[in-house]
Amino acid sequence: MILIIMGVCGCGKTTVGKAIAKQLQWQFADADDFHPEANKVKMGKSIPLTDEDRIPWLTSIHQYIKTLFTEGNNGVVTCSALKKMYRVILTSGEVTADNGAEKLPVLFVNLKGERDLIIKRMEGRSGHFMPVSLLDSQLAILEEPDMSEEAVTVSIDNSIDDIVALVMEECEKRLSRSVKGDVS
Repeated sequence: MILIIMGVCGCGKTTVGKAIAKQLQWQFADADDFHPEANKVKMGKSIPLTDEDRIPWLTSIHQYIKTLFTEGNNGVVTCSALKKMYRVILTSGEVTADNGAEKLPVLFVNLKGERDLIIKRMEGRSGHFMPVSLLDSQLAILEEPDMSEEAVTVSIDNSIDDIVALVMEECEKRLSRSVKGDVS
């Protein structure tokens, strides 16, 4: 199973992702590590990324996820995955879903919270290239996962331990369903 911990900057993707990966003893990868330096510089200057900036970054994350899947490994990956199109790239490697590309089986964990809470958290962190000033641009383009996507939404009002427990519960449900599907 591959989990993609998604949401806007400052919602806790890395903290939650690392906690889940540690508890499950799965591999962990932070999407920030896949950004080319040009993207980091742009964001550091409070310039929002465009789709053109993001597509190569998302494609490289897809390749990593595909390798995990192909090698039979479980993993937790963080990625903002703000638009449905971005989630399609992450799961299929393609920009559109209607071209018949095979989608990798992932579960998106959408971390959702109020703007004020996210700002407070962003102001409390240091050493991150993403400035608070870009939060509104991310909120503006955010497309929450819909019913056609394998996703669960979790409130960041919960503690990290509670978020991890909720995600673990969801994973167990989905694994149980897939095992039952294999048996019948």
